[in-house]
Amino acid sequence: MSVLVALIVMLGMLVVVPMGLRLAGATELDRMRRMWPLFAVPGAVSLWLPRGVPATALAACYALGAVLLALHAPPRLLRTLAARGSRAVAPAEIALVTALVTPSIAALALVAERSGHTLFGFGLGILALTVPHFHFAGFAAALVAGLVCRIADSAAGRFAALSVPLGTLLVMIGYFIGDWAELAGAVVLTAGMWTVALLTWQSVRVARRDRITRLLLATSSVVLVVTMVLALSWALGEATGLPHPTLTWMAATHGLGNALGFALCSVLAWRRLQNPTDHEGRTA
Repeated sequence: MSVLVALIVMLGMLVVVPMGLRLAGATELDRMRRMWPLFAVPGAVSLWLPRGVPATALAACYALGAVLLALHAPPRLLRTLAARGSRAVAPAEIALVTALVTPSIAALALVAERSGHTLFGFGLGILALTVPHFHFAGFAAALVAGLVCRIADSAAGRFAALSVPLGTLLVMIGYFIGDWAELAGAVVLTAGMWTVALLTWQSVRVARRDRITRLLLATSSVVLVVTMVLALSWALGEATGLPHPTLTWMAATHGLGNALGFALCSVLAWRRLQNPTDHEGRTA
């Protein structure tokens, strides 16, 4: 695992996921959030060890935490279904449930990669990149789409909250059945993320008084537009054979941009949005 990818994954494990769990507004996740460092720190250490038994054991600790987090998804979904009766589950809730599950996919790939074994026929390089993908294009993207949908409860907001989980699922299916399915997933995911960017810019950012929050939201919106163009170009090139960025270049641009420009800026901004009295008076 390259130094850059390891640093990006560490950001997801140690910062984005625990901050995201706080933003979810689900009291049943509070205990999981407090326990998260017990799983994330060993997982982060595993990134810097040579492949082998110690690295695999530490990665398995992270996988345990990710699975425990994913186990919150079914009962939450059942409670939502029971509360809504015959009505469909709200798109924002679907996005949140997706966010709870995706770190477990990343953790499974991490355990396989740290052990030095292929998984479902995927090589170690693809597994290494799967780990950050499902932290940022999975957890962070679905979480932010759900948060945006809660504020912008419109057709566009519901589209974003549904298309991001659907696009993530299609991309994962594409891993198994071929590049054209992965391209379809990239198109759906891009449409959802561009909608998130548009709604963040138009509905969320303009309603904020303080400059820092507006800047963070604006940065996440602009970065999303650029990074998803890169994702589309890569998926299109893989499916058609047209020239496209290498995986190394994608990690340094798309991956780093999504991690810092989108995910980190988003969770910092939404943290400020949920505690406006702590910031508006000082930074307006």
